[in-house]
Amino acid sequence: MKSIHIITPVKDNIGQTLETAKAVMASQLDVPHSYTLYNDFSSEENTLRLAEASREMGFRLVNLSELTTHPSPNYLLVLQRERQACLEEDAALLIVESDVTVRPDTLQGLCREAEERADAGIVASVTVDEMGQINYPYLYARGQEGRVADTRRHCSFCCSLLTPELMRRVDFDQLDASKSWFDVTISHRSLESGLHNYLCATLPVLHRPHGSRPWKQLKYKNPLLYYWRKLTKGFDKI
Repeated sequence: MKSIHIITPVKDNIGQTLETAKAVMASQLDVPHSYTLYNDFSSEENTLRLAEASREMGFRLVNLSELTTHPSPNYLLVLQRERQACLEEDAALLIVESDVTVRPDTLQGLCREAEERADAGIVASVTVDEMGQINYPYLYARGQEGRVADTRRHCSFCCSLLTPELMRRVDFDQLDASKSWFDVTISHRSLESGLHNYLCATLPVLHRPHGSRPWKQLKYKNPLLYYWRKLTKGFDKI
């Protein structure tokens, strides 16, 4: 790959987001790269905080409110914009979500794993909690610590590299616009296109699940209310 586009979509949750950004900016990467935060209709106060942090830290900030009136989440728009840019530059797309903290060697490690596998579509880091235990959404990977697994289970976009070859084979303009999230769909499309998805339990990242979408904590605290809201309000379509 010639370069990498690193992105973090965010809606509010600014404290954790800035921790994510600091870790990304401190990454030890020897591949040309850029880093963009996509502000998905955060509050006015938090938008100002992001603008100030952008000036201080040096990341690019895109306010989606300047591009669309579609309510958050706008993950599809972000993915479509980035795919087009990556195709033009033969670049990989590396997504680090705003409730994730990477280690200094994480992103370089994902690049290395992708470059060593010509058949790679997605190369993802396993997620762990503060105690180092594999956590949601990779509970299925417990027992695989220290391995790089060729998986047919979906790869979350918590911290995932989408290769240039995946960008060429999978058309994001054909994704279902009624959905909110696309990691499951794109994982499946990657496999259907003949590529392989790899989960790196050798490159764990700290994950505080749903930090950017606090209402989703109901999945664990009150699952009946969570699924009722999901059904009646149309939230969280995967």
